[in-house]
Amino acid sequence: MEASRGWKRYHTVWVWLLVAWMVSGADRSISGPVVTWMIQNKVSFMLTSAHPYALGGLIGSVFFTAYMLTQFPGGYFGDRFGYRRVIVVSLIWAGLATLVNGFLLTLVGFVALRVLTGLGEGLYYANDRTLIAEVTPFEKRSLGMGVVIVGLALGITLASLLPPYLINWGNYMFGTNEGWRMPLFVLGLATLLWGVLIAVYFRKQHTNRVAYTTTLLGIGRYTVVFFVAIMIVFVVCDRIGIPSWLASVIELAFAVVLILFVFFNKGRELAAVVRNKDLMLINVAGIAVLWNLWFFGFWAVSIISDAAHSSFLQAAVTAAFNGVAGILGFPAGGWLADYAVRRNWGRKGFLVTFTLIQGLLTCLLGCYMMVGGHSIVLMGVILFITSLFFNALQPMMHAMVGDIARPKQRGAAFGMLNLFGETGAVLSPALGGTLRDATGNWTAAVLLDAGVILFSFLLLLFVNQKRGEAAAAWAEESLRG
Repeated sequence: MEASRGWKRYHTVWVWLLVAWMVSGADRSISGPVVTWMIQNKVSFMLTSAHPYALGGLIGSVFFTAYMLTQFPGGYFGDRFGYRRVIVVSLIWAGLATLVNGFLLTLVGFVALRVLTGLGEGLYYANDRTLIAEVTPFEKRSLGMGVVIVGLALGITLASLLPPYLINWGNYMFGTNEGWRMPLFVLGLATLLWGVLIAVYFRKQHTNRVAYTTTLLGIGRYTVVFFVAIMIVFVVCDRIGIPSWLASVIELAFAVVLILFVFFNKGRELAAVVRNKDLMLINVAGIAVLWNLWFFGFWAVSIISDAAHSSFLQAAVTAAFNGVAGILGFPAGGWLADYAVRRNWGRKGFLVTFTLIQGLLTCLLGCYMMVGGHSIVLMGVILFITSLFFNALQPMMHAMVGDIARPKQRGAAFGMLNLFGETGAVLSPALGGTLRDATGNWTAAVLLDAGVILFSFLLLLFVNQKRGEAAAAWAEESLRG
């Protein structure tokens, strides 16, 4: 029996997954700073649109559409083929796609590789969350989820801080206005290498030998269809001038179709997930989490730069506070949720309180911008404190899903959570960019973000964890019967 203190085997798994979050998180976050730099420096293929910020938002939306659509298949196939196997596939896939992205110098080529990156990265989340729940003691589950997802905060921070330096290096290596390729080369290579290393680690630790080809074939049936559909929407919208917000609504139809497919085709098999009222309330509330995360993840540099009239580098450094706060917020939130469990309070109290505080602070930022506030220091402080609460609430929500879902269907449950959540990530970059073009500033987009968060708070008030756990257990027993 292991001692109660000291380094445990599950701590090692946490570290591997944390670094994986860091490299993959940097890959998915790099789009915003790179696109912002392209717009500001008039890179040729970004000049094809009269509304460059809306085009930039559309690029972000198609990426997150891809990321959204493989959330559920990733978790479902993780339940079938093994969570470690799908994690490896996700990292190597995303790393290769990001690396190749730097070689393509056309708008359609750039977007196509961003879509492929999103499809690969979408496989990771559900399997990471499920593997943590599998290897970690129940009383430390929230802490584990919080510690591991610190890697995402580190990745977002790197994606905010590194682009100015990597782009300058790229301009020196490849020529003026070609420097945007360097961040893609560097971050893609890092993700690819970590994918290979974690594959070696998992192989040494476990004897499950499901072939990678079997996993790829299972996932590939979905991803080929998703890729073709997303690219058709992008090309049509770009060629005939459909507004980016309308394109995002069209893309959301893909999520609706996938959700309906799960309900009607997998409804009996996954009844403990898709027919659980409390899981579904958390799923809908989770839309606000991904809306906020990728609204600021994609546009934070531009928001700070516009409001404070600062340079690209100053705005990038300030926006990095949003990611730095996750380094503290994620594990702190996980520890608090586990402490609440040990005291028999449940995780919900902290979750709803932190969601309310985050919504009110985001509203404060929008109001400050509305009255003409332009202090880069004050905006950095507000972003940092808001992000502390935002990052702290995420492991609380994840652990609640892990508690309610049955062990054999946690992958599907986490995949469904992020499938719903990523609809927010699809909408927020495009709507944010559209509102920026329409109003000339970011105030309306920030206030809309605050409203979405406060609506999430209202939904979470109705979640009953014990009721959800009982419903999941009953559904599982019915399926066995």
